[in-house]
Amino acid sequence: MIGQSMAADGSRQAPPAKREDAENRPAAGRSADAEVAEFIHSMKQMAPVTGGHRGRLIFAMDATMSRQPTWDMALALQAEMFDAVKQVGGLDVQLMYFRGAGECRASRWVSDPDALARLMTSVQCRGGYTQIGKVLAHARRETEAKKVSAVVYVGGCMEEDVDELCGRAGELTLLGLPMFLFQEGMNQRAASAFREIARLTKGAYCSFDAGSASQLRELLSAVAVYAAGGRRALQALETSAAGKGARLLLEQLR
Repeated sequence: MIGQSMAADGSRQAPPAKREDAENRPAAGRSADAEVAEFIHSMKQMAPVTGGHRGRLIFAMDATMSRQPTWDMALALQAEMFDAVKQVGGLDVQLMYFRGAGECRASRWVSDPDALARLMTSVQCRGGYTQIGKVLAHARRETEAKKVSAVVYVGGCMEEDVDELCGRAGELTLLGLPMFLFQEGMNQRAASAFREIARLTKGAYCSFDAGSASQLRELLSAVAVYAAGGRRALQALETSAAGKGARLLLEQLR
């Protein structure tokens, strides 16, 4: 079952009344091959994840109304994250999403694709504004309780104060928690914020084309491998036939 709603300060609150007056911005433009190539240029200098434990990955998504096609795409691809880590180790995933008038929820931790698919199919996108700050605050609390290997965020817009988000991102940096931000389209305000959050947390950023399942599949699989096995596992994936996503991450992580 998906958990309770969370306020920005981390306190629990009852689900708010629905509001459909979202300022949903459609994805615009296509990511250039150069940007996709650039994405992998930075993981080579990233410290490896400590071995001896299952990887833990927070999978956060924007579930506002305009993101429904992306949500459906991610649902179709999520099983491949688990498949990608079979030769590396185990992976536990927590689904997190926001939508509507202040609704932000996190699931239990799951360790198989069927369980994650059931969680994702129970969610319908609704109008609303972005709540990335709550994602960052939740990630901090989770890794303080038990080490989280990485955070994936998939979205298209950013409607919050960028300085506040960067402050919260800095807290993740101190905890050694990298954030990987995958943007559908090229909303420039969101792109600037996502790049800075990735830089601060020593993670990575990449845009992907609307409807480009292959790009998103490769990126999600690469982060899952990193979460489960660290930089060495990612480098091993880089040399495989399915290594494009790994190469994108390694290019960017410094």
